[in-house]
Formats: sequence, structure tokens, C-alpha cells
Amino acid sequence: MHWINAICLLILLGSGLQIFNAHPALYWGQRSHFDHSWLTLGAAQGANGSMRGVTTIGSHRFDTTGWFGVSKVDGQSTVRGFPTWATIPGPQWLAMGRAWHFFFAWIFVINGVCFVAYALWTRHLTHDLIPTRTDLRGIGRSILDHALLRHPRGEAALRYNILQRIAYLVVIFGFGGGVVLMGLAMSPRMDSVLGWLVDLVGGRQSARSIHFLFAMGFIAFFLIHIFEVIVTGVGNNLRSIITGRYAIDAEAHDETHQ
Repeated sequence: MHWINAICLLILLGSGLQIFNAHPALYWGQRSHFDHSWLTLGAAQGANGSMRGVTTIGSHRFDTTGWFGVSKVDGQSTVRGFPTWATIPGPQWLAMGRAWHFFFAWIFVINGVCFVAYALWTRHLTHDLIPTRTDLRGIGRSILDHALLRHPRGEAALRYNILQRIAYLVVIFGFGGGVVLMGLAMSPRMDSVLGWLVDLVGGRQSARSIHFLFAMGFIAFFLIHIFEVIVTGVGNNLRSIITGRYAIDAEAHDETHQ
């Protein structure tokens, strides 16, 4: 289920950016109008006549040439929200991007439902993910340890710490559930079913903005997740998630039993 999610999220992100590039701006409310966007990935002509990428967040403007707004395509500077390398299935293919996005969205949803059912059946949710009072009392210490790159060793490494529990719950039920609901709320065909949800978030454009922010939340989680995998042992972590076998530090194991 982990690797199915990894593949789905990669394709959903790339195809989602493909769709976003068709109108690279975000708004709050029901309607879209470039004069009232809170985020715009656009372009402007520089002093030397060349096109420069300009990202606008609220009233703040940033030169993001090469990343957002303007990027190279076949050696030529091209006006586009996100660069070619970030979009799936190609540099500019809206119809196919939508087809890929919706197809893998259903795989993502089915996989998520199966995981939640499995977590409830095996009590993985209640035993491993939901924090206990003891866990919550140690959150300050856990934050400090992670900031100093001091990670659990020995048998303690076999259990999720409080920050992992909170992160996984937020990602699974917050980001995962939220991105799916906001995706549905963006569809006009869902008005008769989820009209109340569209009204609750303030309009279809608000749903699109929240959908985008949840996607960025997934990226932030991914970067932290990969960093933690690297600093705590790439080989051991990959072996454990593929085979279920995790090697315990013998010295740390002995220390915990003295």
C-alpha cells in the first residue's frame, strides 16, 4: 500500500501541475479573475526585453525565472506556470493530464480505503497511530531530539514516536481525506451531492486553492520523510518496508535492558 501510494502521489502531483498550468492562478471564493488571485505564476518582460518568470503571492512579487512562470523548453524560454520536468504526461497536454489525474485519483482512494480497513481490522490504527497520553506528554522532548537529530535506537526504534504518529494521522486523514474532498468539490457535477461542502469552504475556487495547498502539504511531508529515512539508515529502512525486517542496533538494545 505504501508503494502504491508513492506511485499514485507522484503521478497525481505531476498531472495536477499539468492541469494547473492551463490557468496558473489561485483564488478564494466562487469565481476566478486574475486581478483578485492570491497566487499567480506568470511572466513579465525584463529590462533587456527577455521574458522573466514572476510569482505573485498576495501583494508580493518574486523573480522565479527558470522555476515558475518562465522555463526552458527545447532551449527556448517558454511562459508556463510549472516547468516541463514537473508535469505529467508531457510538457503541455491538458486533456491527457486530466485523464491521468482522475484515473490515479481513484486508485489512490481505493488504496486509502483498503489501508484504513486494514488498520482498523489489525488495530494498527489504535495501537500504533493514535497517540496515548504518555506520548503527548513527551512531545516537547521528541521535538528537541528530532531538531538535534537524536533518533530512537534499539527497541524504541520499532515503535512510532509521537511526532510520527501525529504526522501520519495528519497526512492520512487530513491531507489525504482533504485533497480528495476538495477535488470532488471542484467538479460541477458534484453540486447536487456536495453543494454544502462547496458553500462551506467558500466556493469552487476556494476548493481549488485548498486542494492545491493539501498537495503542497504532501510535498513537504515527502521531503521530511525522505530526510528522516536517510539520516536513520536508508538500507535498514528500505529493507523493513519491503520485507518487514528491521535490524536493531545491538548496543542500543543492550543499553535498554541494563
